[in-house]
Amino acid sequence: MRAPAGREAEPEDAADRTPLLGESQPGTVPTCCSARYNLALLAFFGFFLLYALRVNLSVALVDMVEPNTSLAKNTTSKVCPEHSSALNIPRNTTGKKYSWDADTQGWILGSFFYGYIITQIPGGYFARKIGGKLLLGFGILGTAVFTLFTPLAADLGVGYLIAVRALEGLGEGVTFPAMHAMWSSWAPPLERSKLLSISYAGAQLGTVVSLPLSGLICYYVNWIYVFYIFGALGVFWFLFWIWLVSDTPEAHRRISPTEREYILSSLKDQLSTQKSVPWEPMLKSLPLWAIVVAHFSYNWTFYTLLTLLPTYMKEILRFDAQENGLLSALPYFGCWLCIIMSGQIADYLREKQNLSTVCVRKTFTLIGMIGPAVFLVAAGFIGCDYTLAVAFLTISTTLGGFCTSGFGINHLDIAPSYAGILLGITNSFATVPGMVGPVIAKSLTHHNTVGEWQTVFYIAASINLFGAIFFALFGSGEVQDWALNGHHLHRN
Repeated sequence: MRAPAGREAEPEDAADRTPLLGESQPGTVPTCCSARYNLALLAFFGFFLLYALRVNLSVALVDMVEPNTSLAKNTTSKVCPEHSSALNIPRNTTGKKYSWDADTQGWILGSFFYGYIITQIPGGYFARKIGGKLLLGFGILGTAVFTLFTPLAADLGVGYLIAVRALEGLGEGVTFPAMHAMWSSWAPPLERSKLLSISYAGAQLGTVVSLPLSGLICYYVNWIYVFYIFGALGVFWFLFWIWLVSDTPEAHRRISPTEREYILSSLKDQLSTQKSVPWEPMLKSLPLWAIVVAHFSYNWTFYTLLTLLPTYMKEILRFDAQENGLLSALPYFGCWLCIIMSGQIADYLREKQNLSTVCVRKTFTLIGMIGPAVFLVAAGFIGCDYTLAVAFLTISTTLGGFCTSGFGINHLDIAPSYAGILLGITNSFATVPGMVGPVIAKSLTHHNTVGEWQTVFYIAASINLFGAIFFALFGSGEVQDWALNGHHLHRN
């Protein structure tokens, strides 16, 4: 808290134990059916669909590519024996095939991020100006609509497909900054980890469901329905979002007076009322750049696996399409569980054990980045041991879930009033791995040998390790002076 005039600021440990919530305590305000947890639940389903719309192409692409003409630059490794399930059900073969080599596939998978990077900072800025509700809602709606046009674009040519994927990226680019901006008005400080982990965990579950379901749709029906089904669900979600959500507790029609007062009183010392954005001190802030480096590093591994894990499963481990989607989803199921649990643990440590915010954020980030690096490298050295390969990749991605309660919500700790803008900045840098990671990985794996994939895993693990160390050295858990009207530090 701000020290009163004429008094020395309290020591950090004492300040950490100072109640942030005024007279209202968490136990007096129910969580069940509360407006803030309803927002978290709707956001959960929104990000569920967002990632389903993002990753479905990774599975569908395996089925969209002509098996023979694309092999000039993308051969299947024969190191591992064929590994297929006992089920021998005839697959549907009516889906149209395209002659796209490995490099073309890399550009198709990476094109989404060329649109995604453009709207990050504008998304955070406009969310602060006009509110995150409409921005996030129309961002997901736009992505869903363009997903419905994906089969047509693929039929027209690879250039059209790349353009449509880039437009989907434009829509998705505003969503995370808009959500962060909304939580700056909705999330009491001691519930941030819980509320944000619930809402963003939808992204992982969307991956978990989308990967195997897309594989089943491709196998039994036709790959075009992957895009039609998820696109239609996105439009359906939008209607509920517009009807049930408000930008702030003050504007919510169904929130109880007790909950409204609880949220507003908990945030009264953390939000700035100045209308201008302090761009210069913001961009000079070392804690912000600590998040940038950590976010970039984590996303290199995350996006490489997100876009190429189905290919690795098929070309190296040689699982068939039915198993491919299910096993590709397993790591993200673990990550989803980890995000939910780590959010609960993080707020428990801060509220009940009086650990400082910066200690919790750094510890969770180190676990969530060094752990995945170790198991990712290990996954490249187990040869054709299918069980160990899937286990190590699952553990690697699961441990990454700790980062959501680490650097992932640190924007709200250091500058809650500008959290959307900060996330726009860090996510702009963190989108670069999505643009170049798949392209580099595809260019390194033309022959799909185990050695080539080991190189891909080495690069990802090294970048992860660097990001973890940088954040541990320079991260912060305090509201920065430039983020407050009176330029004082507020201890979290």
